[in-house]
Amino acid sequence: MSSNTPFEVPKEMRAFAEQSVAQAKQAFDSFMNAARQAVDAAESQALTARSGAKEVGEAAIRHAERNIASSFELAQKLLRAKDAQEVLALHADYVRSQVSALTEQAKDLSQRAGKMAGPGR
Repeated sequence: MSSNTPFEVPKEMRAFAEQSVAQAKQAFDSFMNAARQAVDAAESQALTARSGAKEVGEAAIRHAERNIASSFELAQKLLRAKDAQEVLALHADYVRSQVSALTEQAKDLSQRAGKMAGPGR
């Protein structure tokens, strides 16, 4: 073995190595692109979900405020009632209106939650 002989990589091996490196870089770039797209999609979905959850929460609070106001309104009317018959009539009207209101509120919250879930879910 002569120590003066320079080490040479055959052309075919060099070409193969260069091609392998180029393919590995291309695969890595593709992977990074896919990872960036996945992160962007996750961020977008998180923002949508957060916005939807806030909207549903605000609607639920509005409905609760309306229901509480209706209860106080009934209490004031009951205090002014002249007899038991008026109390029963006021209560029946209240129950009827609350059943209707709660039905509408449930539909509203269900629709809002459905929008949050998105199409196809």
